[in-house]
Amino acid sequence: MRRYEVMLILPAEADESVIGQAVERITKVVAEGGGAVGNIDRWGRKRLAFEIAKQNEGYYVVVDFAAEPTVITELERTLHLADEVLRFKVVVKGAAA
Repeated sequence: MRRYEVMLILPAEADESVIGQAVERITKVVAEGGGAVGNIDRWGRKRLAFEIAKQNEGYYVVVDFAAEPTVITELERTLHLADEVLRFKVVVKGAAA
């Protein structure tokens, strides 16, 4: 299994239920693929570098997890369909820059 990190940007006005729902989506997909979720880091509200969907601020969440590479396709599909997610990025942790 590889170590991955996904960063989500949610609307700035997202409440705990919306944030929990987004994290639960990730946890569910990773667990169904035989992976394990590690650290969940909530960065909070931050100003965006540019406007996304008429939003100037976003709520950032970073999730570390271990999974097989095949899980990433399903995770990306799930996050693309999630209405509460403005943007996301999945990266391999420890990859050479």
